[in-house]
Amino acid sequence: MTVRREEPRDQLAVESVVRRAFGEERVVGLVAALRPATLSLVAEEAGEVVGHIMFSRCLLDAPPRLVEVQTLSPLSVVPEWQRRGIGSALIAAGLRELDERGVPLVFLEGDPAYYSRAGFTTARDHDFRKPSLRIPDPGFQVVRLSAYEPWMTGTFVYADTFWENDCVGLR
Repeated sequence: MTVRREEPRDQLAVESVVRRAFGEERVVGLVAALRPATLSLVAEEAGEVVGHIMFSRCLLDAPPRLVEVQTLSPLSVVPEWQRRGIGSALIAAGLRELDERGVPLVFLEGDPAYYSRAGFTTARDHDFRKPSLRIPDPGFQVVRLSAYEPWMTGTFVYADTFWENDCVGLR
């Protein structure tokens, strides 16, 4: 398996992966809307795109000032390729790159049993507040990277694109 940056030629394959993984168009629309300003990686197996992950710029409303952070959303793996380490490889590659870029925190909404394997923990346990009551506390998670500093606490703020596409809150 190869993990690499998404290229323009991958767009249709990525849409197919996201559609097959989520079974709905709303998340496909989110990916299209986020694409210009994001870290987007794909996983290839035998020349076929079988997985995709996006990290997008968001904010942390910390008491001293706003902090640029990232959110991991969405992570998609074609159903027949799930449970083979593709999602984990995509997460690890993305977090490595974001850490090298000096990003202090990465947030997500997701299954704690799955994402805890990649180092994510419940954000509330670290004094972070979720942006919506629709997000269950255990599903609101964070990983602290090398640039994190203890004063970085506060409320996570999604980019407008997540709200416009109704992609806030686990359903």
